[in-house]
Amino acid sequence: MGRLYGALLILSLIWGTSFLFIKFLVEPLGAWGVVFWRCIFGLMILLLVVTVRKEWRAINKLPYKMIFLVSLLNNAIPWALIALSETKISSSFASLLNATTPIWTVIIGYICFSSKLKNTQWIGVAIGFLGIIILTNFSILNLFQQSFIGLFTMIFATICYGFSTHLSRNYLRGVSITMISTSTLAVSAVISFLFAIIYNPEAFQNFVELDVILSLVGLGIFGSGIAYLLYYYMIQKGSAEFASLVTYLVPITALIWGYLFLREEITLSMILGFCFIIFGVYLTSKKPRQSKIRSKAIA
Repeated sequence: MGRLYGALLILSLIWGTSFLFIKFLVEPLGAWGVVFWRCIFGLMILLLVVTVRKEWRAINKLPYKMIFLVSLLNNAIPWALIALSETKISSSFASLLNATTPIWTVIIGYICFSSKLKNTQWIGVAIGFLGIIILTNFSILNLFQQSFIGLFTMIFATICYGFSTHLSRNYLRGVSITMISTSTLAVSAVISFLFAIIYNPEAFQNFVELDVILSLVGLGIFGSGIAYLLYYYMIQKGSAEFASLVTYLVPITALIWGYLFLREEITLSMILGFCFIIFGVYLTSKKPRQSKIRSKAIA
């Protein structure tokens, strides 16, 4: 358990810094440039793992259409939207909105994948949305004048994550976790490269700057390569529920990094909104106790 909790802590620190690195990179590279180089640096680690495990032999058996769709919804589109959102809102605020991903996943499951929701889950959804309102400090004027683009691009990114979760769960069960991560990053690299050429050509000019390369090492190699390995290690050695605990920790570490390195303000509405969102996530993700399941089965 010590190794599992160590992996959980390290992963939360790595993913918390991702929002910080995106904030650094989006100006010199542009949104699509951030996505492209993040994919390339992440692939450095994952391709090495695939080669060592000799999993590349299964490349011909991949469901390419679904891999392409998951690449769009889990990497290319949401990563570009997150980068775009951080041109309008702080990295701390973006990380708090990202914490609503499990709530959107539940809603999408109900609407599109015939999932059933219990009363406690509906309550969790409502509390989560209340948390988003609190994050905006109940200011409709501020919402539409200052951070409209940043807020809704970030929310749309979490909705993309929700769709990709269900698609992966339903259609990629027979594919190894490492191959899913590697193949989707590779496809996303191609997609983002095409968009970067058109919309962010500066991404290939400013890439050589030392601070940009160091930030990409943090975002790509650690945030998209090593982080995936840690996450799936926790799933395999612990459980999916244990790995999901990172959802609760990432916003906290992101707030700390944003405050220390970007001098971003941590307001009372951010803390209160985060508490509501996390409580909503807890309710929507809560599963019935084993004893209750057994009693129903016996009955």
